[in-house]
Amino acid sequence: MSESASTQERSIRTGLILEVITLAWNVTGVAVLAFAALTARSVALAGFGLDSLIEIAASVVVVWELRGAEGQRRTRALRWIGASFLLLASYVTIQSVLVLAVGFHPRHSVLGIVWTALTAAVMLTLARAKSRTGRELKNDVLLTEGRVTFVDGVLATAVLVGLTLNALVGWWWADPLVGLVIVVYGVKEGVEALRQASAP
Repeated sequence: MSESASTQERSIRTGLILEVITLAWNVTGVAVLAFAALTARSVALAGFGLDSLIEIAASVVVVWELRGAEGQRRTRALRWIGASFLLLASYVTIQSVLVLAVGFHPRHSVLGIVWTALTAAVMLTLARAKSRTGRELKNDVLLTEGRVTFVDGVLATAVLVGLTLNALVGWWWADPLVGLVIVVYGVKEGVEALRQASAP
């Protein structure tokens, strides 16, 4: 095996490991967030659980693509990831506007604060590693899904800020307001992924 082929194989293995870690974290997160959301009656935490489901779907797509061939598989993978971005942006928009409109005041959630803080750190670290590995492999799918992971980390940070401000000073509106900033980024990346999928 040539050195370049060996390097390529190591990079693919690294990409798969990163996706397995992402999957394991988010599967755990869905259960943790469901419990925290029910306990605190928090729309933000319930919505962030949905974001974890989107990240799970995107990771499964990347594992599928890294184990397969180029061509149609790559195109379908990029389309799925682009759709995930747009779903994420839609969810954040609806959740944020609804919470602001009805003035919903969630209870404090120590579990939610701890989990979103950990998730922000883990996702931003994974996003950086995926970006590096995606560039090594020249793999658009891994690079694009790495941006999904980055958005997940940013969203976790936004939810964390909102939960913390609600707990410390009663600013219940901080979380949905910060969440709207993510919408622009999510739409931009979703459209870019779909554009790449349509490129010859």
